[in-house]
Amino acid sequence: MRLLLSSIVVLSLATPALAQQRHNSEAPIDFGADHIELQDKANRAILTGNVSVKQAEMTLTSARMTVAYTGQVVDGSPQVSRLDAAGSVVVTRPDQTARSQYAIYDLNQRTILMMGDVTLTQGGNVTHSQRLTLNLAEAQPHATLSGGRVTGTFSVPKRN
Repeated sequence: MRLLLSSIVVLSLATPALAQQRHNSEAPIDFGADHIELQDKANRAILTGNVSVKQAEMTLTSARMTVAYTGQVVDGSPQVSRLDAAGSVVVTRPDQTARSQYAIYDLNQRTILMMGDVTLTQGGNVTHSQRLTLNLAEAQPHATLSGGRVTGTFSVPKRN
């Protein structure tokens, strides 16, 4: 899936307290949903209705989510490799919220790709795009907004 990028904006997602802290993508993933359908032969579960997953300090909510797992079971739990979310997707982390129509959380790559009417809010800054990549692997996580025209509002500090 390739998009021609006419504009790219990279924003730091780290607050001073989190500047040296990576997202713990090995933390357990707690989930809740109105309904679950297990498809063991396909190594996936389909969550629907008010879906919410929480991992460390990050929460991802959506209307529907497909949870793909490797087939390996460790300590009685399947090993999740990917989450595909659709419908009013919201990712919240300390001091930032990202919204879109679709998202793919690749746990192996430690990235979240959000697509479709993306809005990223961090403090007083608000940015809009069609695509957002959250890179959770770096000591100072960052977001890359791309796809078409990127627009937004940056807050300006008060001066005396």
